[in-house]
Amino acid sequence: MISKEMAVSLNTHMNFELFSANIYLSMSSAANEMGLKGSANWFMVQYQEEMTHFMKFFNYLVDQGINITLTASKAVPNKYSSLLDMFEKTLAHEQIVTRRINELTEQAVKEKDHATQIFLQWFVTEQIEEENNDRDIIAKLKLVGANGHGVLMIDNELAQRIFVPPAGGAAPFPVA
Repeated sequence: MISKEMAVSLNTHMNFELFSANIYLSMSSAANEMGLKGSANWFMVQYQEEMTHFMKFFNYLVDQGINITLTASKAVPNKYSSLLDMFEKTLAHEQIVTRRINELTEQAVKEKDHATQIFLQWFVTEQIEEENNDRDIIAKLKLVGANGHGVLMIDNELAQRIFVPPAGGAAPFPVA
């Protein structure tokens, strides 16, 4: 059983995961408008991952007997100056997510809530991967600069990304 405070914190973060999904869905649209179909695909996969994260929190709270609360989301940006700008904003956002996951983990430790600590460990590890992937793409984009051929090569690489539901959990929606 989790405390009321922990349930509120997890519910708040669950809604933040939904907000994150909206950001990446918007970025997919913006990349598509720029003619970067591979990048649009990458952000669509990121959207699917964030929806999976949302559903992990949702299911965990429901399994704990909590009646979840969905909150309204604020509008997300939909204009970016470049693909580099999008990925720099992606990294900055993922760093916020990492900080939030770490704060939830600290709260679970403080409350001696072992089940929630175990649940959150997957997200701690996931955030390392998220930030590392973003840094790698940013480094490549900085390397090619404004060279259109280089950006298109990176875009083609980003097109290869596919959504793979995490082990032990079903996708929250059909996988194409």
